[in-house]
Amino acid sequence: MYKSYSMELAGRTLTVDIGRVCAQANGAALLKYGDTTVLSTATASEKPREGIDFFPLSVEFEEKMYAVGKIPGGFNKREGKASENSILTARVIDRPMRPLFPKDYRNDVTLNNMVMSVDPQCRPELVAMIGAALATTISDIPFDGPCAMTQMGMKNGEFIVNPSQKDWDEGDLKLTVASTAEKVIMIEAGANEIPEAKMIEAIYKCHDVNQTIIAFINQIREEVGKPKHEYTSCAIPEEMFAAMREIVTPEQMEEAVFTDEKQKREENISRITEQFAEAFAENEEWLAVLDEAVYQYQKKTVRKMILKDHKRPDGRAIDQIRPLAAEVDLIPRVHGSAMFTRGQTQICDVVTLAPLSEIQKIDGLDENVTTKRYMHHYNFPSYSVGETKPSRGPGRREIGHGALAERALVPVLPSVEEFPYTIRAVSETFE
Repeated sequence: MYKSYSMELAGRTLTVDIGRVCAQANGAALLKYGDTTVLSTATASEKPREGIDFFPLSVEFEEKMYAVGKIPGGFNKREGKASENSILTARVIDRPMRPLFPKDYRNDVTLNNMVMSVDPQCRPELVAMIGAALATTISDIPFDGPCAMTQMGMKNGEFIVNPSQKDWDEGDLKLTVASTAEKVIMIEAGANEIPEAKMIEAIYKCHDVNQTIIAFINQIREEVGKPKHEYTSCAIPEEMFAAMREIVTPEQMEEAVFTDEKQKREENISRITEQFAEAFAENEEWLAVLDEAVYQYQKKTVRKMILKDHKRPDGRAIDQIRPLAAEVDLIPRVHGSAMFTRGQTQICDVVTLAPLSEIQKIDGLDENVTTKRYMHHYNFPSYSVGETKPSRGPGRREIGHGALAERALVPVLPSVEEFPYTIRAVSETFE
């Protein structure tokens, strides 16, 4: 037997089945919103992954082409690597949820959201966002939730809560807001130059809707939620921090980070790390977490300098921006180029124009094949931060940054009637 729960959400019924499928996952929920169906699961490894200083969370958003009655293209006729939309959706789910896991948790966690059916009136991205939070909340995985997400569109000056795909694409606002019961924890938005007051109003409306979803998730958790499991804490021992402060005082750490040159700062921290390594040579447990401990010591020092002493590491005042510089026509024989430098960050952007026949076709979970006339791609090579590693194509972070830049520029581009060209901008990170 399984349990089914329902709530009214923005004029449609959201139904959640618990215990119906995926019994071996730590948490699982089969969600239906209209005819959109998403299976969300949360699984965790039994033991922490050794030798890491971060929380190994992986969020997936799987687009199944059968969800819209399509057979995948290509020779193999099966789904391949994740689309850009899948990656961007996974990032939006990841951002608000990651901070709600314990900071000292090192068990591998995977949140998988599989889109099995798509109703154009109910966007699957929204259902997956709610499903991931719900599956994690009712699981035995430590999680300081629940959280919830709402999307807001706007047409003709009127807000639309959880808009259809058509209203989302054609409206003047694309806003996604994630909240806990206490506060807003993530905002992602694109807008057609709407007033600031209107944007703030939309954020508050989303937060209010989120409270109804959180109450719904809490009701389910009270009835079927599992007790959270115990885990091995990977927190840095407080006695280690005390020993570090005796070797390098907070004043000495301040002196080490107080420079406007990143390379100089890294040299200073490297020397301090060597000091600690020599002092802790006999303590294998401390040596294993030394890099993370130094990072936390450095972070606490910088936060104190900024928040209490109103002093930034590079010497700037709280209200002072970094030096800015810009130049154009840097690259010959391209349609356009410009380089922008802000402090020690430098990016060169190159623009290519082509006929409308070069427009990008996207065969995704829409009723029809959609197109993109403007494409913005972002590259972040290892040499830009003084590191060395082979290039294996754009990662999720690079795809996400390109999408943010694209979203910001689309509303101010000339219409296709005014400027009948396909446009591609590539942002190359130099430093």
